[in-house]
Amino acid sequence: MQDFVKKGSIVREIWGTGDTILIIFAGASAEFALNKAVDWLYYTGKLPADPLGRLFSTVAYARQIVFSELEAANKAIDRITAIHAGVEASRGATIPDWAYRDVLFMLIDYSIRSFELLERKLTHEEKAEVFDVFNRVGIRMGLKDLPTTYDEWVLRRDQHLARDLAKSHFTSDLYRQYRKHLGLVRYRLLLEAQVLVVPPIVNKLLGLGTLPLLQPVLAVYKWSRKIKSEWLLKSILLPPQYKAEIRQLDVQTN
Repeated sequence: MQDFVKKGSIVREIWGTGDTILIIFAGASAEFALNKAVDWLYYTGKLPADPLGRLFSTVAYARQIVFSELEAANKAIDRITAIHAGVEASRGATIPDWAYRDVLFMLIDYSIRSFELLERKLTHEEKAEVFDVFNRVGIRMGLKDLPTTYDEWVLRRDQHLARDLAKSHFTSDLYRQYRKHLGLVRYRLLLEAQVLVVPPIVNKLLGLGTLPLLQPVLAVYKWSRKIKSEWLLKSILLPPQYKAEIRQLDVQTN
Protein backbone atom coordinates (compact mmCIF):
# COMPACT_ATOMS: atom_id res chain seq x y z
CA MET A 1 0.00 0.00 0.00
CA GLN A 2 1.21 3.49 -0.83
CA ASP A 3 1.80 5.85 2.10
CA PHE A 4 0.75 9.50 1.99
CA VAL A 5 4.23 10.34 3.31
CA LYS A 6 6.96 7.89 2.42
CA LYS A 7 8.78 6.04 5.20
CA GLY A 8 12.08 7.68 6.10
CA SER A 9 10.75 11.12 5.18
CA ILE A 10 11.90 14.12 7.18
CA VAL A 11 8.21 14.94 7.64
CA ARG A 12 7.71 11.72 9.59
CA GLU A 13 10.72 12.58 11.74
CA ILE A 14 9.36 16.06 12.47
CA TRP A 15 5.82 14.94 13.26
CA GLY A 16 6.87 11.79 15.11
CA THR A 17 8.33 13.64 18.07
CA GLY A 18 6.35 15.38 20.80
CA ASP A 19 9.14 17.90 21.39
CA THR A 20 8.89 19.31 17.90
CA ILE A 21 5.09 19.26 17.92
CA LEU A 22 5.04 21.30 21.14
CA ILE A 23 7.06 24.04 19.45
CA ILE A 24 4.80 23.87 16.38
CA PHE A 25 1.89 24.29 18.80
CA ALA A 26 3.54 27.33 20.39
CA GLY A 27 4.09 29.05 17.06
CA ALA A 28 0.65 28.23 15.70
CA SER A 29 -1.04 29.46 18.88
CA ALA A 30 0.59 32.86 18.35
CA GLU A 31 -0.27 33.17 14.68
CA PHE A 32 -3.83 31.86 15.06
CA ALA A 33 -4.49 34.72 17.45
CA LEU A 34 -3.46 37.28 14.83
CA ASN A 35 -5.10 35.81 11.75
CA LYS A 36 -7.80 38.04 10.29
CA ALA A 37 -10.03 34.97 9.91
CA VAL A 38 -9.77 33.96 13.57
CA ASP A 39 -13.45 34.85 13.97
CA TRP A 40 -14.21 31.57 12.18
CA LEU A 41 -12.45 29.69 14.98
CA TYR A 42 -14.57 31.64 17.47
CA TYR A 43 -17.84 30.92 15.66
CA THR A 44 -18.29 27.42 17.11
CA GLY A 45 -17.02 28.52 20.53
CA LYS A 46 -14.62 25.56 20.71
CA LEU A 47 -11.41 27.56 20.45
CA PRO A 48 -11.95 30.00 23.34
CA ALA A 49 -13.58 27.27 25.46
CA ASP A 50 -10.61 24.91 25.13
CA PRO A 51 -7.75 26.42 23.11
CA LEU A 52 -5.29 23.69 24.07
CA GLY A 53 -7.68 20.90 23.18
CA ARG A 54 -8.55 22.61 19.89
CA LEU A 55 -4.92 22.90 18.89
CA PHE A 56 -4.13 19.34 19.97
CA SER A 57 -7.01 18.10 17.81
CA THR A 58 -5.51 19.96 14.85
CA VAL A 59 -2.16 18.31 15.56
CA ALA A 60 -3.87 14.91 15.81
CA TYR A 61 -5.40 15.33 12.36
CA ALA A 62 -2.05 16.39 10.91
CA ARG A 63 -0.30 13.36 12.41
CA GLN A 64 -3.06 11.05 11.20
CA ILE A 65 -2.45 12.28 7.67
CA VAL A 66 1.34 12.10 7.91
CA PHE A 67 1.43 8.52 9.18
CA SER A 68 -1.42 6.96 7.21
CA GLU A 69 -1.60 5.09 3.96
CA LEU A 70 -2.71 7.19 1.01
CA GLU A 71 -6.36 6.13 1.05
CA ALA A 72 -6.75 6.62 4.82
CA ALA A 73 -4.99 9.97 4.69
CA ASN A 74 -7.27 11.17 1.90
CA LYS A 75 -10.30 10.11 3.95
CA ALA A 76 -8.97 12.10 6.92
CA ILE A 77 -8.51 15.16 4.70
CA ASP A 78 -12.03 14.71 3.33
CA ARG A 79 -13.40 14.61 6.90
CA ILE A 80 -11.66 17.91 7.64
CA THR A 81 -13.18 19.42 4.50
CA ALA A 82 -16.63 18.15 5.48
CA ILE A 83 -16.34 19.58 9.00
CA HIS A 84 -15.47 22.99 7.60
CA ALA A 85 -18.33 22.75 5.10
CA GLY A 86 -20.71 22.12 7.99
CA VAL A 87 -19.47 25.19 9.83
CA GLU A 88 -19.87 27.27 6.67
CA ALA A 89 -23.43 26.02 6.19
CA SER A 90 -24.26 26.81 9.81
CA ARG A 91 -22.92 30.34 9.53
CA GLY A 92 -24.24 30.96 6.03
CA ALA A 93 -20.87 32.14 4.75
CA THR A 94 -17.75 30.71 3.14
CA ILE A 95 -14.32 30.48 4.74
CA PRO A 96 -12.01 32.31 2.32
CA ASP A 97 -9.40 30.27 0.48
CA TRP A 98 -6.64 32.49 1.82
CA ALA A 99 -7.57 31.48 5.38
CA TYR A 100 -7.17 27.80 4.49
CA ARG A 101 -3.86 28.57 2.80
CA ASP A 102 -2.71 30.44 5.90
CA VAL A 103 -3.18 27.31 8.01
CA LEU A 104 -1.31 25.15 5.51
CA PHE A 105 1.45 27.74 5.31
CA MET A 106 1.69 27.75 9.12
CA LEU A 107 2.07 23.99 9.24
CA ILE A 108 4.86 24.13 6.67
CA ASP A 109 6.68 27.03 8.31
CA TYR A 110 6.48 25.88 11.92
CA SER A 111 7.39 22.31 10.98
CA ILE A 112 10.63 23.67 9.57
CA ARG A 113 11.26 26.26 12.27
CA SER A 114 10.56 23.86 15.14
CA PHE A 115 12.80 21.08 13.85
CA GLU A 116 15.63 23.53 13.20
CA LEU A 117 15.25 25.00 16.68
CA LEU A 118 15.49 21.62 18.40
CA GLU A 119 17.60 19.54 16.05
CA ARG A 120 19.49 20.92 13.05
CA LYS A 121 19.19 22.99 9.92
CA LEU A 122 17.21 21.37 7.15
CA THR A 123 18.48 21.15 3.59
CA HIS A 124 16.61 22.83 0.77
CA GLU A 125 15.45 19.40 -0.39
CA GLU A 126 14.07 18.55 3.06
CA LYS A 127 12.23 21.86 3.26
CA ALA A 128 10.78 21.19 -0.19
CA GLU A 129 9.61 17.80 1.08
CA VAL A 130 7.76 19.45 3.99
CA PHE A 131 6.16 21.86 1.53
CA ASP A 132 5.12 19.04 -0.82
CA VAL A 133 3.33 17.03 1.87
CA PHE A 134 1.14 19.87 3.12
CA ASN A 135 0.61 21.27 -0.35
CA ARG A 136 -0.86 17.89 -1.32
CA VAL A 137 -3.22 18.25 1.61
CA GLY A 138 -4.38 21.58 0.18
CA ILE A 139 -4.81 20.09 -3.28
CA ARG A 140 -6.96 17.29 -1.85
CA MET A 141 -9.08 19.91 -0.07
CA GLY A 142 -9.68 21.61 -3.41
CA LEU A 143 -7.95 24.85 -2.47
CA LYS A 144 -7.19 27.29 -5.25
CA ASP A 145 -4.10 29.32 -6.04
CA LEU A 146 -1.62 27.14 -4.16
CA PRO A 147 2.11 27.59 -4.80
CA THR A 148 3.70 24.85 -6.88
CA THR A 149 7.24 24.88 -5.47
CA TYR A 150 8.92 25.49 -2.13
CA ASP A 151 10.65 28.61 -3.44
CA GLU A 152 7.33 30.04 -4.57
CA TRP A 153 5.87 29.17 -1.16
CA VAL A 154 8.62 31.20 0.58
CA LEU A 155 7.55 34.31 -1.32
CA ARG A 156 3.85 33.63 -0.80
CA ARG A 157 4.35 32.99 2.91
CA ASP A 158 5.89 36.45 3.34
CA GLN A 159 2.98 37.98 1.43
CA HIS A 160 0.43 36.20 3.61
CA LEU A 161 2.19 37.29 6.80
CA ALA A 162 2.14 40.91 5.66
CA ARG A 163 -1.49 40.83 4.48
CA ASP A 164 -3.45 38.46 6.69
CA LEU A 165 -2.35 39.26 10.24
CA ALA A 166 -3.63 41.97 12.56
CA LYS A 167 -3.98 42.39 16.31
CA SER A 168 -7.64 42.51 17.32
CA HIS A 169 -9.93 41.97 20.29
CA PHE A 170 -9.89 38.28 19.33
CA THR A 171 -6.12 38.32 19.84
CA SER A 172 -6.40 39.72 23.34
CA ASP A 173 -9.22 37.35 24.28
CA LEU A 174 -7.40 34.28 22.98
CA TYR A 175 -4.30 35.14 24.98
CA ARG A 176 -6.48 35.54 28.05
CA GLN A 177 -7.77 32.04 27.39
CA TYR A 178 -4.23 30.71 27.01
CA ARG A 179 -3.34 32.17 30.38
CA LYS A 180 -6.52 30.85 31.99
CA HIS A 181 -6.01 27.30 30.72
CA LEU A 182 -2.23 27.13 31.19
CA GLY A 183 -1.76 29.00 34.45
CA LEU A 184 0.70 31.87 34.88
CA VAL A 185 3.97 29.90 34.87
CA ARG A 186 3.17 27.73 31.85
CA TYR A 187 1.71 30.77 30.09
CA ARG A 188 5.02 32.59 30.49
CA LEU A 189 6.83 29.55 29.10
CA LEU A 190 4.49 29.59 26.10
CA LEU A 191 5.35 33.23 25.43
CA GLU A 192 9.06 32.49 25.66
CA ALA A 193 8.72 29.56 23.25
CA GLN A 194 6.90 31.87 20.85
CA VAL A 195 9.80 34.33 21.00
CA LEU A 196 12.10 31.53 19.83
CA VAL A 197 10.02 30.27 16.92
CA VAL A 198 7.67 32.89 15.41
CA PRO A 199 8.55 35.08 12.39
CA PRO A 200 9.59 38.67 13.20
CA ILE A 201 6.29 40.19 12.04
CA VAL A 202 4.32 37.93 14.41
CA ASN A 203 6.62 38.88 17.27
CA LYS A 204 6.23 42.57 16.47
CA LEU A 205 2.43 42.47 16.32
CA LEU A 206 2.21 40.59 19.61
CA GLY A 207 4.98 42.58 21.33
CA LEU A 208 6.69 39.42 22.55
CA GLY A 209 10.15 40.98 22.78
CA THR A 210 13.48 39.74 21.49
CA LEU A 211 15.27 38.28 24.52
CA PRO A 212 14.61 34.52 24.58
CA LEU A 213 14.68 33.82 28.30
CA LEU A 214 13.72 30.23 27.54
CA GLN A 215 17.04 29.60 25.78
CA PRO A 216 18.79 28.22 28.92
CA VAL A 217 15.77 25.99 29.62
CA LEU A 218 15.95 24.75 26.04
CA ALA A 219 19.59 23.83 26.54
CA VAL A 220 18.70 21.85 29.68
CA TYR A 221 15.87 20.18 27.81
CA LYS A 222 18.14 19.06 24.98
CA TRP A 223 20.53 17.63 27.57
CA SER A 224 17.69 15.82 29.35
CA ARG A 225 16.74 14.12 26.08
CA LYS A 226 20.22 12.65 25.84
CA ILE A 227 19.84 10.97 29.22
CA LYS A 228 16.23 9.95 28.49
CA SER A 229 14.74 12.05 31.31
CA GLU A 230 12.88 14.59 29.20
CA TRP A 231 9.52 13.29 30.41
CA LEU A 232 10.25 14.69 33.87
CA LEU A 233 10.69 18.16 32.41
CA LYS A 234 7.56 17.78 30.26
CA SER A 235 5.62 16.85 33.38
CA ILE A 236 6.58 20.22 34.82
CA LEU A 237 5.90 22.20 31.65
CA LEU A 238 2.56 20.69 30.60
CA PRO A 239 -0.89 20.79 32.21
CA PRO A 240 -1.62 17.39 33.81
CA GLN A 241 -4.76 16.79 31.73
CA TYR A 242 -2.72 16.76 28.51
CA LYS A 243 0.13 14.47 29.57
CA ALA A 244 -1.51 11.44 27.95
CA GLU A 245 -1.79 13.27 24.62
CA ILE A 246 1.84 14.36 24.75
CA ARG A 247 3.02 10.86 25.64
CA GLN A 248 1.20 9.55 22.59
CA LEU A 249 2.87 12.16 20.39
CA ASP A 250 6.26 10.77 21.41
CA VAL A 251 5.55 7.41 19.80
CA GLN A 252 7.80 7.28 16.76
CA THR A 253 6.24 6.02 13.52
CA ASN A 254 8.80 5.40 10.82
